[in-house]
Amino acid sequence: MKFYSDTEIESTYKMKDAISDIQQVLNDLNASKIINKERTVIEMEDTKNTMLYMPCVNLNSEYSILKTISIFPDNTDHPVSQGVTLLSELKHGEHIATLDSSYLTRLRTGAMSAIATDALSSETSKVLAVIGTGGMAFEQVLGILEVRPIETIKLYNRSLDKAERFKQKLQSYGIKINIEVVSDVTEAVKDADIINCATRSEEAVFNYKDVKQNVHINGVGSYLPEMREIDIPAIEQAKVIVIDDIEGATHEAGEFIQAEKENKFSFAQAIPLNKLQDQYDRDQPTIFKSVGAAYYDLAVTVGAYKKLK
Repeated sequence: MKFYSDTEIESTYKMKDAISDIQQVLNDLNASKIINKERTVIEMEDTKNTMLYMPCVNLNSEYSILKTISIFPDNTDHPVSQGVTLLSELKHGEHIATLDSSYLTRLRTGAMSAIATDALSSETSKVLAVIGTGGMAFEQVLGILEVRPIETIKLYNRSLDKAERFKQKLQSYGIKINIEVVSDVTEAVKDADIINCATRSEEAVFNYKDVKQNVHINGVGSYLPEMREIDIPAIEQAKVIVIDDIEGATHEAGEFIQAEKENKFSFAQAIPLNKLQDQYDRDQPTIFKSVGAAYYDLAVTVGAYKKLK
């Protein structure tokens, strides 16, 4: 069995690849070729540490995965998120490879945000606000840059040093547009056409009254019922809300669970990502929420494997 490291995968498999493979798996989902089981989430007692286990089968591509990922927020000398995926083929049931999945998790989430942003945001979006500059944020930015002509990126993080390091990482990657680190979240969002939230906050990270009327918001950080990052008034006012996996979100998307309890939102009104169409009013507020699902991981795992082998 072959093992592929994050370093090998990152050198070969890029954002454009992921967007294409995610779009294909959405087609497979619509064709009822995906067998996906709800992920198992195990929270470690007396910590914020979490283990996730995610299985999926694609009858079209004839591959199966079992992904396990750990999220240990307090890690300092180890990555906060670490994962590995077992890839199997369905002709003989052979386990053919294991792949590091930390990079692939970030990449597939960025690709999902790119697909939603492409359908929902103004085509002339120029300003991107990034709230939270942790592990998930970098590929979120790369995804937006694939689909929109961004001219300014505004970075906000509670730690300014962390935001400065994130700016340097973007510049080292070759991103040459204007990048600003701001110390106030209102300054980050007030002129933003697109807002990316990638935090583990348990309260809203911005105030809806501070944002533009036609803003598009991507929320990818909160993944437990007690977590919040998108302002509930933003959810209430959004004209279109797209969720990557609605069933999973009913158990995990904390701010949306709370909004439904307050009768300000219903999961029945949300559009699943696989039903997204490019026919929405881009002058109205819109939201994309991601909690993750194994078929997205399967898409990029198979895509990466095919390029690597």
